[in-house]
Amino acid sequence: MKKVLISALIAALPGAAWADAKADEIARLKAQLQQLQQQVQQLQKAMEAVSASETAKTAATAAEEESKADLKERVAGMELKVDRLNTAANEGPIAGLSITGYLDPTYIYNRGMNSSGFQFLNHQNVYAYSNSTFGDVYLDIKKTFGVGPTAPSAEITIMPNRGSGNTLLDGGAGNNIINTAVINFPLSDTWSVNAGLQNSFGGYEVQQSNQMLTLTHGLLYDFSDPGSYVGAGFAWSHDVWSWKFMLANEQYRTHANIASNSNNQTTGLPVSKSNNTPSITARVDYNWSSALDLGWSFNAGKQTLLTSAAQNPQVPPANGCQAGNVGYGYQCTSANPYSNYFFTEADASYTLGDIQYNAEVDYGQQQNAAWSGGSAEWYGLSLLGHRKWMTESLGKMGATVRYDYLNNSKNGGGGGGVALNGNGFDGVNAFGISQDCVAAGSSDCKGANRQALTFDWLLFPTDQLTLKFEYRHDWASQNVFLRNDGSYRKSNDLIGAQAVYTF
Repeated sequence: MKKVLISALIAALPGAAWADAKADEIARLKAQLQQLQQQVQQLQKAMEAVSASETAKTAATAAEEESKADLKERVAGMELKVDRLNTAANEGPIAGLSITGYLDPTYIYNRGMNSSGFQFLNHQNVYAYSNSTFGDVYLDIKKTFGVGPTAPSAEITIMPNRGSGNTLLDGGAGNNIINTAVINFPLSDTWSVNAGLQNSFGGYEVQQSNQMLTLTHGLLYDFSDPGSYVGAGFAWSHDVWSWKFMLANEQYRTHANIASNSNNQTTGLPVSKSNNTPSITARVDYNWSSALDLGWSFNAGKQTLLTSAAQNPQVPPANGCQAGNVGYGYQCTSANPYSNYFFTEADASYTLGDIQYNAEVDYGQQQNAAWSGGSAEWYGLSLLGHRKWMTESLGKMGATVRYDYLNNSKNGGGGGGVALNGNGFDGVNAFGISQDCVAAGSSDCKGANRQALTFDWLLFPTDQLTLKFEYRHDWASQNVFLRNDGSYRKSNDLIGAQAVYTF
């Protein structure tokens, strides 16, 4: 029995060992299963995160595509508007149209007249050195028909109160807002023809306040250089040379002037005479270098004689002429209302950086145009220097000095741009004979010679705004400056301030 039990135990030992091994394997498999479950859970979380990210990306992409589509639509609309504007600018009614200009309110103190105040837009057509082309609104309207150097153009400048239409044209009748009006038709890159109302070609000074380095004009601009012309001409420029030519009416006239003499002793009928002689004017410029320009101009023709009775002489001495003289001119001694006129000048302009120098010499004559009835003759000189610099406190500023001399003594003065009254003097601008000479009863009175020294200080707060402050001292060789108390002196002073805003 004992042997049987021992044999049975020995037989059962391998089964027990197998059972233990199986349990270990199951435990290890359970551990691996748990580990796999954890990994599956992690993968599921990762897949959910990726899925959420893809969903967000899809939504972002959709929003981006929508934004891009909206942007494309806006760009297309803007391109359409730009195309329309380009078409209008190049082909429409505003194609080639530009409007520029400036405003220049001015303050003037005149010592001789004991007057002071602002000058701006006041309709006063009396031209004087203290009341010339400043204190107005200036508009430049230009229309170019096409593009390139051969495109024709029409240009009109408007100055309602200080332009040629108000102060000079047709005897200063006024109420004409047009200052210049020019048609320009290029024939090639070098040749062009033009017609209309133009400023004269003489001198270095310009009319526009925003291009001037002083507040007032010089004596040569105001009283020696010719004024405006109506006519037609042509211009040529090539390399360093340029020149222009014009055939026109006499200066200051928009039509052929007609003078009448109602005192025809022979027939008793009115007699009228027209100035049918055209004026010829031309200018040549030579660009010596990029900084230096040399110019020369001339004018020739017949000019209306200023007359004591406004070019309509009556029986003397009612018109201020000497007894027995019935005609034209200050003393009514000329049988013709027009006389030969000739003017020439040479000028130079040097501009380099912030430095500018200008010079001009003039000579002019007109037959029977002097106060005494003889020929008028005048000549003059103008010199200008200007410099700009920068400061820390006031920014950019500049200073200008100008000296002018005008000799108008021959035969009592007159002629050109010097208009004397019937008594032979201009007390505002200080030309003509002195009252002392008239009181002495002299028959050989000399006209006054004029000089002026001008100082200007300029500030440039912005590119559009310029401020000018000027002191000017004028003097003459005789007592011809009329003062507010009725006396005459040899000198006068002006103090002025000006704001020029360009647009």
